[in-house]
Amino acid sequence: MDAPAQSTHKVEHMLFEVSSSPIFLILFLPYASMLFPFKQNYYNLFLHNIIESLNRSLILNANPVFSAAWVSSLSMGMIFFCSPIVSVFTDIFGCRIIAIVGAAVGFVGLLLSSFVSTIEPLYFTYGILFACGCSFAYQPSLVILGHYFKKRLGLVNGIVTAGSSLFTVSLPFLLRVLIDSVGLYNTLRVLCILMFVLFLAGFTYKPLISSASDTEGRKKGMLRFPPAKKIFSFSIFKATGYRIWAFGIPAALFGYFVPYVHLMKHVKERLGENVQEEVLLLCLGITSGVGRLIFGRVADYIPGAKKVYLQVISFFLIGLMSMMIPLCQALGSLIAVCLFMGLFDGCFICIMAPIAFELVGAQDVSQAIGFLLGLMSVPMIVGPPIAGILRDYLGTYDVAFYLAGVPPIIGGIILSFIPWVHEKKKPKEREKAVAEETTKKMLENESTSVSGTAEKPTKESESFI
Repeated sequence: MDAPAQSTHKVEHMLFEVSSSPIFLILFLPYASMLFPFKQNYYNLFLHNIIESLNRSLILNANPVFSAAWVSSLSMGMIFFCSPIVSVFTDIFGCRIIAIVGAAVGFVGLLLSSFVSTIEPLYFTYGILFACGCSFAYQPSLVILGHYFKKRLGLVNGIVTAGSSLFTVSLPFLLRVLIDSVGLYNTLRVLCILMFVLFLAGFTYKPLISSASDTEGRKKGMLRFPPAKKIFSFSIFKATGYRIWAFGIPAALFGYFVPYVHLMKHVKERLGENVQEEVLLLCLGITSGVGRLIFGRVADYIPGAKKVYLQVISFFLIGLMSMMIPLCQALGSLIAVCLFMGLFDGCFICIMAPIAFELVGAQDVSQAIGFLLGLMSVPMIVGPPIAGILRDYLGTYDVAFYLAGVPPIIGGIILSFIPWVHEKKKPKEREKAVAEETTKKMLENESTSVSGTAEKPTKESESFI
């Protein structure tokens, strides 16, 4: 084995030793942090109990359901709107501090929510404070995985993101039992225990890539903030592949979440009130978890930016499944559609972080994910209400589901250009790297020769004396 290979092997071995001690805790925090950010499937459960528990304050309200729904909508929107800010703070202070602070803020927000007696304070305690805490706790968990896992990053992301599928399946049943037995407020206090566990687990983060403030502090000899150019890494948008990715995915998401929001209502209208629509949520959750594990492993065998093709296939099939929903006249056919939709939903989600690492590199991945999630918030909020307006105007969801399948297909077409663009730029980057290396060596040789000529007269003068 030659010297470079030995050194590479040694570095990989050291990395494994560094990461193996807290390995399960490093996996646990991202896994558990999926509990709160992606909770669309049990919003209805909370809405019903918020209306019941705060009935006195809502009784004078002309639109009690709308007022209660704003609590959940604000929470979901804030999680994604905060993502670009979280990415900047993660780059400045590092994953550990941001994850700890986020879990602490989420804990405080959830605890305060359990003591309110009117709907208005919930807009701040649950809709803003708790949601911001979840956002700050969640995003560093995606970034830290790239520090510890290189060869199997896709599989690790599949395992971690499968956490949300597990909670999608199990949490509504757990919450129903808790709310029925101890009430809404005590249920929120029980959930505070989970937030406290996330707070403790955040201390296990040991980033292997220095934060910007640490790097700047070592240069200056004290703790100082880096310049604005380093804080806001807009240079990631210079990468054409990332630019296409960051705008292609939001374009696809205008119709992506419509089935998740309106499917239950459509089932009741089409098949009757006695249909157990929870079975469809169960199918979506289970197959989404399976898809994350399978496609996360598959992504490890696909080199470079070609991993994007998995997302392209996912969007094509999700768009097609959305268009097939109005054609289903029985629960069995809807179950089949949901099984496929969940499987490729898992594929789309689990490879987001590996693709970001491929397009911008480990140093800028935090802001790359943050800006993407921030852009995703717009179609997530806008798409479902537009589908609701179409339903109110036309009387059925058929046209809404047909149109919802179009944006994912268009988004898939846009994303399919990324591998070609990324590979086309690689030769130029190699030439630039070689030129920089050559210039560096020339400067080193010149400095060595200059120092050598400077030493000669000194030696001669010493011998002469």
